[in-house]
Amino acid sequence: MERELDHSPKVPESAHPGRWWHAIEDERIQCDLCPRDCRLHEGQRGACFVRQNLGGQMVLTTYGRSSGFCIDPIEKKPLNHFYPGSSILSFGTAGCNLACKFCQNWDISKSKDMDRLLDAATPEGIAAAAVAYGAQSVAFTYNDPVIFAEYAIDTARACHERDVRTVAVTAGYIHPEPAREFYAVLDAANVDLKAFTDDFYFRLCGGHLQPVLDILAYIHHETKCWLEITTLLIPGKNDSAGEIKALADWVARELGPEVPLHFTAFHPDWKMNDLPPTPPSTLTQARRIAIDAGLHYVYTGNVHDSEGGTTFCPSCQAALIERDWYSIRHYDLPSDGRCPHCGTLIAGHFTRFGKPFGPRRVPVRLERR
Repeated sequence: MERELDHSPKVPESAHPGRWWHAIEDERIQCDLCPRDCRLHEGQRGACFVRQNLGGQMVLTTYGRSSGFCIDPIEKKPLNHFYPGSSILSFGTAGCNLACKFCQNWDISKSKDMDRLLDAATPEGIAAAAVAYGAQSVAFTYNDPVIFAEYAIDTARACHERDVRTVAVTAGYIHPEPAREFYAVLDAANVDLKAFTDDFYFRLCGGHLQPVLDILAYIHHETKCWLEITTLLIPGKNDSAGEIKALADWVARELGPEVPLHFTAFHPDWKMNDLPPTPPSTLTQARRIAIDAGLHYVYTGNVHDSEGGTTFCPSCQAALIERDWYSIRHYDLPSDGRCPHCGTLIAGHFTRFGKPFGPRRVPVRLERR
């Protein structure tokens, strides 16, 4: 009897079963990870490029593969209230589920070249590397970890078994169901709030504002994940006093005054090379607007600004942690997180402070493919 040939698509060994999808009409599948709701024919990839329909199944093509590993200061994420001065093992993969024309990491997030992913590492290997290099945390960053959520979740669980914390640097563009699993295993997150108008999100990012606001509220009110927010101010696009006030008012009203807010400087990149860098005065003005809106901890970033980088006690205004960019110049906060001058509890996670890791960036290698 003649053997029947199997012409069904073969899933490569490097692909990992994906989650959060369902079958729809015309033999397609729909990705349920993020609000893009990509509908994929056989062999087609989603807008993120790393989630693919193979054989009627969702696969994640970047599981266990990274664009590189570095030891960074926690302040670079930026996180100013999550164990200041500590080091963090940072890594990402490739791709992104937004299409920001101003992307500052476009060579990674917009890459469709899987050969860029030179480092291979299991979740257990990453946790072990963090311990070996003395990093107190692992960061999912460089590109958005939402699109490699399965890999990030498995890595977070492996890290927690080794008493290593986990951090996500993300745009927060994710559906509620996967968000519940994703943020349940994270110790901290810095979420990019790109702007405060849906028009900006639609025209410059290919997304929408409301899902991000919903996720911010969910993280802060319904999880144990420490939250900080970053907004990159782009000249003429999202830096008006009115928009900044609306954003700060929303944070104060919906999240509360103790969520740290970072305003960072834009530099021309990707598809927006025709704009000037953000003037330092814009960041200073934004910080003042947010403080006047009632926020206790407002920072400036990507510039040398000692005042804008300093953590002040919201009650007595004592300078508790003085920073210059990623460098901590002075630290005057006990491990209990209370101001030594007036006893006010400073929001965040703190421990006994020793020698800070400093502003350096240390590339490391795990396994070579």
